[in-house]
Amino acid sequence: MQVIAVATLAILMLAGAMPAAAQANALAKQRADELFAADQALGAASATRDGLAGLSAALADDVTVPVPGKGFAHGKAEVVAALRTSPALDSARIDWAPVGVGIAAEGNQGFTFGFMTQRLADGTSQPYKYLAYWQRGSDGWRAIAWKRGRRADGKIDLTPRPPLLPGAFPPEARGPALEQAERAFSDEAQTIGLGPAFAKYGTADSMNLGGAANAGFVFGAEAIARLVSEGQPAGGSALNWSADRVVVAASGDLGVSIGHIRFNERAADGSERQPIPFFTVWRRAAPDQPWRYIAE
Repeated sequence: MQVIAVATLAILMLAGAMPAAAQANALAKQRADELFAADQALGAASATRDGLAGLSAALADDVTVPVPGKGFAHGKAEVVAALRTSPALDSARIDWAPVGVGIAAEGNQGFTFGFMTQRLADGTSQPYKYLAYWQRGSDGWRAIAWKRGRRADGKIDLTPRPPLLPGAFPPEARGPALEQAERAFSDEAQTIGLGPAFAKYGTADSMNLGGAANAGFVFGAEAIARLVSEGQPAGGSALNWSADRVVVAASGDLGVSIGHIRFNERAADGSERQPIPFFTVWRRAAPDQPWRYIAE
């Protein structure tokens, strides 16, 4: 914490000699490094604690976590209870390490993604990938949306990626509604196809967790489009989705949408298929640019 304080003081002392854009970029880089280090430290500390104590320390009291087959768990207590349905977790050790970070222009919201390992008492381990959306508060950085997914065994690259820093946004800015962008994304997928919609609404920096069949992440809108379009109808989509709620940084350039994916057709027996919970991190590269998904 002392190192962070010294860095902040140095930036403030130099502020008078720096253009406003340079000041904002320096502060954004500092906050991105701070968030990455916080996530890294929480993951390392968790490796020394049994059960879910280490993971719980990273979560905000009002965190939201998608639970496959059950919807969302809301709040830290509900999340821990949902994860504890696996008795083996009480004696497991969980550790993780981020490889990517992005930050909002206002510096108080950001996201990380990385690799996680769950080491069970019987000596076996389970590999995961995770994505977290963070809020900075009086007690430091805490995840307000978090998810993980199993990954395939295989070689992974733990080299940190360059931080995704914001464009030139004022500390508080009004932009287009994020929930409308999410709805437009889904609506367009119904007509042009799921793959083309993912190609259009993403960027070269976009990240997808990649599913259990991949050891690593999938980067770039075109690669993600190929991944999600497998088994989808040409010129349409078997799915539609929308946000139930969104959280957007005051600077209007970074946010998270939280909602459900629904099937367009009923199951073979005529029953309604259960919606799939999701959250997606969105970003605007500049004040005159639209929302584009950046991590999911």
